[in-house]
Amino acid sequence: MKIVREIVLDTETTGTDHAKGDRIVEIGCVELLNHIPTGQFYHVYINPERPMSEGAFAVHGLSDEFLADKPVFAAIAQDFMDFVADGRLVIHNAAFDIGFLNAELARTGHPPFVLADVIDTLGMARRKHPGAANNLDALCSRYGIDNSKRTKHGALLDAEILAEVYIELIGGRQVGFDLAVQPASRLGRSAVTGTGALREARPRTTIMRLTDAERAAHAAFVETLGGSPLWREYLGEAKPE
Repeated sequence: MKIVREIVLDTETTGTDHAKGDRIVEIGCVELLNHIPTGQFYHVYINPERPMSEGAFAVHGLSDEFLADKPVFAAIAQDFMDFVADGRLVIHNAAFDIGFLNAELARTGHPPFVLADVIDTLGMARRKHPGAANNLDALCSRYGIDNSKRTKHGALLDAEILAEVYIELIGGRQVGFDLAVQPASRLGRSAVTGTGALREARPRTTIMRLTDAERAAHAAFVETLGGSPLWREYLGEAKPE
């Protein structure tokens, strides 16, 4: 079976126009394999080397003071590119984020992303729900996804939420047959600020164990069946004749 790796990505910026010098201040990425969140993510805050606009600060709350000691984009560019290298990007309103990313990559000499290769969930949502509101909050409400922690925008939190929205847009939980699908917003947040962070937090298998009383009750039940019941064969206590 072919493994499809996708990277759900979001950014926060100093403003709305990279052509006028606005820069990226935060990147958040969540990894999906065959549309299932793996628990691996990338998260970094970035010093934009320019002041934050009032409008952008009202959206994400990242101040000049907070970002002052964070690395510049050039310092994290290769780590970021290594993380996304073999995955297909999934972005809400992809043209915005790709425009900013490509402006940053041009400064560091890295190749740009091709917008046509990116999955744009805003376009998907507009095709699936024409005429309806299709921003991230509206889609969360439509699909019953908990976004109560989204009091302000944050790149990693929004990427986690978008991963859940994307799964719904392509068919919902049945994509993974409900096996090992973990809601993206339940993935752990990076404890590292100012540097890229990878963490693997794959869910553990739950093992149900019988109590002594339950085991004794079952043994008593099996004794009432007489002969060599299939239960004994299943448990390895008897072999088929």
